[in-house]
Amino acid sequence: MFETSAGLGQLITVLIMAAALGMDAFSLGIGIGMKGIRLLHVLKISVLIGFFHILMPLLGIFTGQYVSSLLGQVTTYAAGGLLILLGAHMVFNSFKSGDTRMIDHRTLLGMILFSLSVSVDSFSVGVSLGMFQSNLILTVLAFGICGGAMSVMGLLLGRRVSRNLGDLGEALGGVILLGFGLAFIF
Repeated sequence: MFETSAGLGQLITVLIMAAALGMDAFSLGIGIGMKGIRLLHVLKISVLIGFFHILMPLLGIFTGQYVSSLLGQVTTYAAGGLLILLGAHMVFNSFKSGDTRMIDHRTLLGMILFSLSVSVDSFSVGVSLGMFQSNLILTVLAFGICGGAMSVMGLLLGRRVSRNLGDLGEALGGVILLGFGLAFIF
């Protein structure tokens, strides 16, 4: 499938980024799971998160490709800077006191809003990836599958574990994105 080491490197990068973005769904899933959640809601929320983890980076990639055509050589620095800002934002949010993201996850609107809120970061990463040559299908499928799977794990784990693990998961995802941002720039 991947004939060159550059192709394998791209695959590993996409998978690590997908996992980093899935950390937000995982961490918030733990919080919702701790409040009590039915298995049917776990399935519905995870499918919606997977869908938005495909849609948002897809929109971001197309936006990034357009921005790349406008910026030219500055693209690498802009993409790296965007990942650094996104990673720093995720780390900062993980240490905020109090849960300001209280959405009733049992309603359809609540499920959609929750799924969209944990998938917005994927748009920004998609913009960064759109500035480079990345495999579109591989990228959006990896983001969608990873986001959906990590939300299932978070929701189910939330029924058994404390909320602190969720905050650390989001911080870890932010640190990973920060690292990739710095790697793009330097």
